[in-house]
Amino acid sequence: MVQAYILVQTEVGKAAAVAGEIKDFPGVISAEDVTGPYDVIVRAEAENVDVLGKMVVAKIQNVEGITRTLTCPVVHL
Repeated sequence: MVQAYILVQTEVGKAAAVAGEIKDFPGVISAEDVTGPYDVIVRAEAENVDVLGKMVVAKIQNVEGITRTLTCPVVHL
């Protein structure tokens, strides 16, 4: 399994709605609205990097109100 944090920027006032929608997606462990340069932080897992990428591009980036995402895969050093 591959896990990643997905940092999400949203339109003003959309963070709670975006987090609420994303948290129910398959593979999403958590989605929380936060303060700072990003509005939502998502923790997700997938079978491999390709499946994770498809989840981000096909599902998460299509949520209304999202303006930008940054995917940060978890590494075990």
